[in-house]
Amino acid sequence: MRLKRTTVAAVAAGLLGATALTLPQAQAAPPRTYGAAELAKVDEAVLKADVGGTAWYVDRASGEVVVTADSTVSDASLAKIRRAAGADAGALRIERTPGKFTQLLGPGDAIYGSGYRCSLGFNVAKGGTYYFLTAGHCGNVVKTWYTNSAQSTLIGPTVGSSFPSNDYALVRYDNASLSHPGGFTAADAYVGEPVKRSGSTTGTRSGTVTGLNATVHYSGGGTVRGMIQTNVCAEPGDSGGALYDGSKALGITSGGSGNCTVGGTTFYQPVPEALAKYKVSIL
Repeated sequence: MRLKRTTVAAVAAGLLGATALTLPQAQAAPPRTYGAAELAKVDEAVLKADVGGTAWYVDRASGEVVVTADSTVSDASLAKIRRAAGADAGALRIERTPGKFTQLLGPGDAIYGSGYRCSLGFNVAKGGTYYFLTAGHCGNVVKTWYTNSAQSTLIGPTVGSSFPSNDYALVRYDNASLSHPGGFTAADAYVGEPVKRSGSTTGTRSGTVTGLNATVHYSGGGTVRGMIQTNVCAEPGDSGGALYDGSKALGITSGGSGNCTVGGTTFYQPVPEALAKYKVSIL
């Protein structure tokens, strides 16, 4: 019997037609999940790292501590935050924002005193006496407020102020000729909520709530906690202005970064906390 010659071409064809063997691949380790206690430890670690120009909040939905760093924060400072978090550093999500986190105090119009300009937040009342809320870093430096830069038309005195830790102040209306309109109900903000902010520098601007219970360590000094974080723009002089959603009073403008040309990140003192502190009702 004649043997069949197997050519090189036939061998090659057979190999090409064969099914390749698939080798098992190593499975990637699942991402670590962090519980409430671990996230709280990371939150406190970021505070203890003491890096100015940062803000952070616990995002329980994603299981992360979201840290936003302004343009003044160096890579070395971010590394310091990671070291402070230690073995739980994987819970950190670090983001960048343009500009510098500062209190938005500045000269201009709206409410004036001691060479500063801020913005009126919400009108409130207690026992037949009328007041308004503004930022605590404004109330700390201004004892008497006026409606104009010449300081010839009196509004009234700062009767309570808290900054840092919080950022709210209470001003009494001593000028009976001034009106104090209302129509708001105090409410808690929620992530994703569409909001508007009004201020004496930039007027009314819109955006979204991006975080709750944020801690802000301003570059100029002072740390505040429990803030509402948004992507609404703001500029110096907008401090103390109102953050709202329709007729819901949500926050008092504290500070932020950027401006209304390039955008930025801004922070607000929740209104319900200020109302409870001063035992006043919103109008």
